[in-house]
Order: sequence, then C-alpha cells, then structure tokens
Amino acid sequence: MPAIKNTVVIFREDPGQGWVEEKHMEVVHKDFDPDTVEIKPENVLVKTLFLSLDPYMRMRMATGAKSYIHPFQIGEPLQGTAVAEVYRAAEGSKLQKGDLVVGMVDWAEWTIVSEKGLTKVEKKADVPLSYFLGILGMPGYTAYAGLEKIGEPKAGETVYVSGAAGAVGLVVGQIAKAKGCRVIGSAGSDDKVKLLLEEANFDAAFNYKTVKSYTDALKEHCPKGIDVYWDNVGGEMLDAVLPLMNAHGRIPVCGAISQYNASEPYGVKNLSMLIKSKLKLQGFIVGDYYADRELYQRFQQEIVQWIKEKKIVYKEHVDEGIASAPSAFVGMLKGRNTGKQIVKVV
Repeated sequence: MPAIKNTVVIFREDPGQGWVEEKHMEVVHKDFDPDTVEIKPENVLVKTLFLSLDPYMRMRMATGAKSYIHPFQIGEPLQGTAVAEVYRAAEGSKLQKGDLVVGMVDWAEWTIVSEKGLTKVEKKADVPLSYFLGILGMPGYTAYAGLEKIGEPKAGETVYVSGAAGAVGLVVGQIAKAKGCRVIGSAGSDDKVKLLLEEANFDAAFNYKTVKSYTDALKEHCPKGIDVYWDNVGGEMLDAVLPLMNAHGRIPVCGAISQYNASEPYGVKNLSMLIKSKLKLQGFIVGDYYADRELYQRFQQEIVQWIKEKKIVYKEHVDEGIASAPSAFVGMLKGRNTGKQIVKVV
C-alpha cells in the first residue's frame, strides 16, 4: 500500500465547565505508510472500522479532575473503543492480518496499539459488527451487570429508566421487561418516547423536556411508586425520584449526564430518603464486572438469544468518517442520538 494520510482527531483544549464545542478538538491529516511504520514487539497496527462515542469521554476532557480513568492529553489523539481490523502485527503475535478485534484505539483511521488490550471477535452473520460496541459491548454489559447486581429487579416491580433511549438505557428497560417488570422511561424528544413505547415495549414513557414537573410526570406513570431507578442523568431528576422510591428500593447510578456540562453542579436535596425508605444507591463502573466470567458469558448468551427472539430491539446513530467524530460527540452530549452513537470509519 502506498503512503497515505491518516486522519486523526486531536484534543486541543480542556473545555472546563460548560459545553464541549468542536473547537476543543481538531481533525488533522498525517502522512502515514502502514506497510513501513515501525511496530514494536507485542503491538499491532489496526485499521478502525467502527468507533464508539460515549458520555464518559466528557469526564476525560477534564484534565485536572480526579476520576476513575485517566484524562485525555492536550495535543494527543482522543481515544475510544472500536471494532478494528488487524493490518500488521509484530513478529510472534497471536493475531494475524484480517483478524477483527475490539479495544481502545485513537480517534483515527489507523492506530498502533498493544495486543494485550485487544479482544478478538468473531463476526456473527445475524448481528451487525458494530453491535460489539453497543448491545454486545460495554454499554450492553453495563446495562446487564448493573441491573443484575445492583438493581435486582423482580417480576411485577416498577422500574424507571432515565436517559432511556440512549445506548445503555434502551437495553436496561428491555431487560427489565424480559424479567417481568413494569417499565417506565424518560427521554428528550417525542420521537424517542415513540420509540420506547412502540418498538422497545416500555409500559409508559414521557418527554422530560416538555413535562411541567418531573415529580408530577413520575407520579402519573408510577402510581405504585418505584422499586428500581436506573439513573443515567443525576441532578434534578434524581432529586424528584428519591421521595417516590418504595421501601428497600434500589438505584444503580450509571451516569450523571445532566451534570457533565453544567456550569454549576446541582445540589441534590432529598438524600434523607435513603434513610427513610431504606434505599440502596450505588454507583458502579462496568469494568468491575469483567472479571466475573460467568456473568459475562450469561450476558452474551441471553442478549444474543433475546435479539434472535426479537425481545430486544437496538438502535444506532451512525455518522460517517472519522472527521465527523467531533460534531457527533457534541451532538451526543446534547441528546441528538437515539441509541448507540457510532462513527463508521471505513
């Protein structure tokens, strides 16, 4: 292959508090020869096929903040999980040209990465390859593990999911339905609410942007209270939910997307309900559950079976080309996407 240009997205500026803008990232085109570039031992050169964009990446833009994951570095490429194809591997590698892998790569068309961070995948004829970044990847396992280990839903209980049309929330609600629960979701547009009701089989849903009061909407749709609240947004919504939780209710805290771009954090006022209603509120990171191989295998088996049985539908919002990643990322943080935000790179 002759020398080419490798399109890469560079992190240019910490956005601070407030919204991320495209100016905080820069698309550059670097001279690159995939056939002659040096590949050190235990590394491989991969060609990105599909790149995942996820809300947690916003926290990695806070260069001075303490978090569970290291921040992006100014002047360096941003990184994300991708489905990629091996082009070249160092001598002695277990991977070969043409192998499909999932792992952390640069926001780029080509990346040299450690082989240790890659997982080989076999393409299933009846499942799109990009699903390994969504329902069969980190978001899907987040939904499955968090609901199983923290939410502990039981048939007949009421489960409320905020951010229910996103990559994780959409799966959470449908798993809860498969387990016999009554499921309510909230989302940020009427089209997303329609998706939840007509395709994802939620029992009720509302547009949180148009209701007069979160509390009134929740009382209307959850007249018997809430047993499990899957929290993707935090802030004012969490405050509204807490007084409506039933005794011994469970709250898996998956995200706080309403706070990621806030110029001033929202102070939750109803935390005393944790004591009054004997609630369990637990934050988690999906990485904590990958060591549980039995749980992970059960996740893979059940999700694939539910997809085949059409008990779970899944949606993706796909942008084309790595150069579209900055605008796609900003759009995702503002709720433009329905389902998993993907960039189709090649």
